[in-house]
Amino acid sequence: MPKVSSVVVPYASYLRVYEPLAAFLEPERGHWARYARRPDRPSYQDELRRSLADLLPTPPIAVPVHESDDAFVTEVDGVLCVCPWRTRLRGWQALDGLGEELPPPVLDAVLPPLVRRQATQDYERWLSRNPDARPWIRSSTWHVPLHWFVLVGDGEREYTGADAEPAAGVPVLRYRTPMVQARRRVARGLRTLRNTFDEGPLIEGLLDVGRWLEEFHPRSLVELDYGGLVHVLPPEELDGDHSAADVAEGIEALRQGDGAAAGEAYARLVERWRAVRDRRSAN
Repeated sequence: MPKVSSVVVPYASYLRVYEPLAAFLEPERGHWARYARRPDRPSYQDELRRSLADLLPTPPIAVPVHESDDAFVTEVDGVLCVCPWRTRLRGWQALDGLGEELPPPVLDAVLPPLVRRQATQDYERWLSRNPDARPWIRSSTWHVPLHWFVLVGDGEREYTGADAEPAAGVPVLRYRTPMVQARRRVARGLRTLRNTFDEGPLIEGLLDVGRWLEEFHPRSLVELDYGGLVHVLPPEELDGDHSAADVAEGIEALRQGDGAAAGEAYARLVERWRAVRDRRSAN
């Protein structure tokens, strides 16, 4: 297993949407235009470190008191695109899933029930004033949800090992695809899956992420980023990980009526990601 630096905060993957600057109204548009010119923009690791630091006080801070004014920034065909962090909103939403991630005694020790109840009440009040709010980022700990891979293609895969960029020293494994392509793949995948199965977690996940993608500008960029998972996986496993290709192969096999080939693709995915999630217990 690769060495993990003490200053690196693992182990989550991310699905992000970068919207063109024109999708934002003033004064937010002006804020992001100025923000993009900053040379000291923070990274996703900085965001995670801040969140962990909030757990140190007594009582801990379940979600940030104020919303983040940071974002990820990139250019697509010369157009500035922005992915706001919205850390406070995502923190509120993440509280709902903590019960599935942590045993009750551990959860109560990290975030006492009183703290969680107060955060939930704050979120309900805030949501009543902001009913259309949605995050630009989704995250998942210790794995990449299989339905995320439906959105991207193997040809969009970008893998840079730590040795390839000595200045950064951090490996990167990500996919980037235009919004219109991601939506098209969701629709095609759903059509094939519904013709084969009545229901299932892959269908439910695709329906959910499809509705989420519809909230954004059609000229947005969708990014699937392995994030902190690159620090827990050996380089040879990262280099050989073509999960998007396996998902596409499985869906195409279903469309062709080849259940055996679909089963083989699914088995590869399950084995790969079970091994990743098993590392959670080992750590």
